[in-house]
Amino acid sequence: MSLSIGPEALPARSWRVVWAAAIGNGLITYDFTVYSFSAAIIGTLFFPAADPLASLLLSLLTFGAGFAMRPVGALVIGHIADRKGRKPALMLSIGLMLLGTGVIAFAPTYESIGASAMLLMVSARLIQGFAAGGEIGVASVVLMELAPRAQRCYIVSWRSSSQVMAALLGALVGAALSFSLSAQAMLEWGWRMPFVLGLLLVPAGWYLRYHLVEPVSIAPQRSSLKRVLTLHARTLWLGIALMAAPTSGIYLLVYYMPTYLVRNLGMSSGVSLISACVSSVAIVTALPLLARFADRQAARKTTQYVTLIASMLLVFPAFMLLIHGVGVVASILIIGGYSALLMGNNAVTTVMMVEAFAVHDRATGTSIMYSVGVTLFGGFCPFIVTWLIHATGSLMVPAWYLLAALCVSLFALYHFPGASRSTQAA
Repeated sequence: MSLSIGPEALPARSWRVVWAAAIGNGLITYDFTVYSFSAAIIGTLFFPAADPLASLLLSLLTFGAGFAMRPVGALVIGHIADRKGRKPALMLSIGLMLLGTGVIAFAPTYESIGASAMLLMVSARLIQGFAAGGEIGVASVVLMELAPRAQRCYIVSWRSSSQVMAALLGALVGAALSFSLSAQAMLEWGWRMPFVLGLLLVPAGWYLRYHLVEPVSIAPQRSSLKRVLTLHARTLWLGIALMAAPTSGIYLLVYYMPTYLVRNLGMSSGVSLISACVSSVAIVTALPLLARFADRQAARKTTQYVTLIASMLLVFPAFMLLIHGVGVVASILIIGGYSALLMGNNAVTTVMMVEAFAVHDRATGTSIMYSVGVTLFGGFCPFIVTWLIHATGSLMVPAWYLLAALCVSLFALYHFPGASRSTQAA
């Protein structure tokens, strides 16, 4: 049975469309999550160096290298979505994610093939980054176009939730392997298992996307990449800046936090992964609640101002409590609560970005804002924070990084244009 992504199909088939969009997004986030959790082992096996810190930094740099391809993927896949349709773009992105994940899962190590192992790992990350650049923006557009005006934030929140739930799955898999396997087993083969499991998500996502049916185009003119980059330049830059806080938050508080807790605060790897699980659950709980609240507001910016300002006020107290030692349980609750506050409003941000464009430029514009924002503020975030902590000796570096990102997003929010009636209705 074919699926329709037109708004008229919402009552009967909307959740199958949500799954079609969510599974690909989930695969992207899952793979990025398990890579970050396995960064130390991957550094040892694929980027050997005399100094363990150097190996870790090279591994984190490779993690960030995938983000360098995100803007390219946004331009290509987003443009395909606006010119050829949403379905071909979604099929391309999930196929590329399958390729990149498969390479990581089965790549020989440096000990087996030498420097070629480094090349394989970097190539896989570049492929994944290219796919992610277009995937998330296009999926957001599909869900927003599916939903009626009064439910847009709520429906799109499930795309955001799929990413966080995938991060939770990655954390659970990592925690299970850490508790059940010896260090030697993890080094030899255990680190590959999360990537192999990630490949199992692809058939379901591929099937659902293959059966998507494009809605009748209502675009009055064909998409033009030049028009998007010139006429919408100010909106693009503000949208990129708007991504600073949520992007830095997810990559610091969920992905990088296990490394920070183990290397800098002396906690066990099991406890650090549990913190990522709690943070993920807290964010997933907050996302639909804040989205429903935002759908009832006359303006999109109301909840964003509240959460951004509250996050700015609490960032230093939160990290000071962690550093001075308040106990394992309290530390986990602090991280989870702050994560929900900072990132629980992400769906509202996404909808506002999508609504800033007319339908014929929507996928391209949204993909560019999302991918460039994630690249600038998230891709190299773990690498930068790790290096700054080593260079300065200050454990408060993550708090300063988050505060800077929050200031950038607050400035962008103030100046970001409200969606016009025509684009909101489209």
